[in-house]
Amino acid sequence: METWTPKLIRGVASVFGGFAVLMIGYFTLPLEFFGPGRPALSWIVFGAALTVLTVLLLRKTLQVLTQVGGRPGVGLAFLIMLSMVTFSAGYFVLSRDNQFDGLHTRLDAFYFTVITLSTVGYGDITPSGDEARVVVILQIFYNFVFLAAAAGSLSNRVRSQISARARGSHRPPGPGPEPDAKPEPESDG
Repeated sequence: METWTPKLIRGVASVFGGFAVLMIGYFTLPLEFFGPGRPALSWIVFGAALTVLTVLLLRKTLQVLTQVGGRPGVGLAFLIMLSMVTFSAGYFVLSRDNQFDGLHTRLDAFYFTVITLSTVGYGDITPSGDEARVVVILQIFYNFVFLAAAAGSLSNRVRSQISARARGSHRPPGPGPEPDAKPEPESDG
């Protein structure tokens, strides 16, 4: 059974702490500022947020795949959660313009985001307007391309770390000398 090392505890605490901060921000930010009264600003902010998130997700995914850096998995988990909050905020703002049937609160918007991400689709909340349908299509595309790549790379990293520990090696996976390799003799000359 895996022991809870200080590094593992910090990683888990970082993920849960990041999620708590995101939820507090999501439920307290004044999203009422956006919506039907400011459609251009709303779309610009949403588009800019998704663009920045995409760039950060791609960079962090590459960092996980190349196994560079200290704890890129924690950052990647945070960015996945941030993308969920971004889509939730977008859905909440759109709901104020009657773009959804059944979506009235921030919790409804977050629930709809999670249901869409998981591809369950209960049907209790449905996009009824064209703008909402465009954002749902965008989230589905985003889920398949970016979040699937991020989750896959994170899963591979975790598997390789578990495999390395199971072999008795406590070094991080990646380039470097093999654990059983003999050091090169130093020359005096």
